[in-house]
Amino acid sequence: MPFELHFGEADLLRCRFAVSPLWETQAAVRALKPPGRHGPHTWWLRQTRAAADALDLAALWLLMPVRGHNPDFLGPPPLGPAASFGEEIAAVRAADPEAARADLAKALADTPGAADSPLGRRLLEDPARSVRELAGALEAAWHALVEPHWPRLRALLDADVAYHSRRLAEVGLGALLPELDRRLAWEAGTTLTARWHGRHARRLDGQGLVLMPSVFSWPEVISGFEPPWQPTLVYPARGIADWWAAPADHTPEALARLLGRNRAAVLTALTEPATTSALARRLGLAPSSVSAHLSTLRAAGLLHARRYGHQVLYERTPLGAALATGG
Repeated sequence: MPFELHFGEADLLRCRFAVSPLWETQAAVRALKPPGRHGPHTWWLRQTRAAADALDLAALWLLMPVRGHNPDFLGPPPLGPAASFGEEIAAVRAADPEAARADLAKALADTPGAADSPLGRRLLEDPARSVRELAGALEAAWHALVEPHWPRLRALLDADVAYHSRRLAEVGLGALLPELDRRLAWEAGTTLTARWHGRHARRLDGQGLVLMPSVFSWPEVISGFEPPWQPTLVYPARGIADWWAAPADHTPEALARLLGRNRAAVLTALTEPATTSALARRLGLAPSSVSAHLSTLRAAGLLHARRYGHQVLYERTPLGAALATGG
């Protein structure tokens, strides 16, 4: 059985983008699992090594097979387009213990010997306790690994959503899906297929599809959420390597002297089109301050703005790009 998601007419109207801090936390934990998939995350690993060493991640790692099922209740599709971590972890803690036990057993079965290990048996013997402890481990991982970097991560994810929302409007869903990742294909105008080891087939039956960019899931494309979870496709966000390689506070000194440090930081941060709120989160500045800087840069011919729905996206003009990059 290949990987296939079958769309009906109603599903085409119910596709949406979302961002999930809980998913990023779970994916960050997986990125740390030995031997690890460090890739573009080397800078983050250096920043978080001491905090990661203080965490007990053994139970979460046991439930993350190399290939196979991850418990859906630990990283469910996001509740809304901008759910907070607090809202998402509350939903994890509210998981039905018996449903969670079946989810845990399915994940453990995909790692040889996991279900019969002492830790595996402990997870299965008291699922209510396991839900509490696993939720606690995820919350500790959020505070240690992801929350300190969330403003920058959220800005990157927002920029991805803004870009792909624009592409959806320009080219439609069938052309957009292969753009998200080369392993995805749109066939016969009704079916999303994928070229990877996973096996999953599902009719969306009017639920639509959640499209969710992720930083820490790199380089994987992930789906396969079973009912009752909403069908979701997690794909690598754009610009991950450049993001970690160039922290947001890196502003060329000459440009800072020319424009002022915060205004220069706004210009250099616009590696992708972004909204005022996304830039404010990334740079740790007040939205009103960022808005004033954007207006000044736009008046100087360094930026232009475009409206997409309720959002205004700012991006560099060729002159602005030349100043920001030294070109």
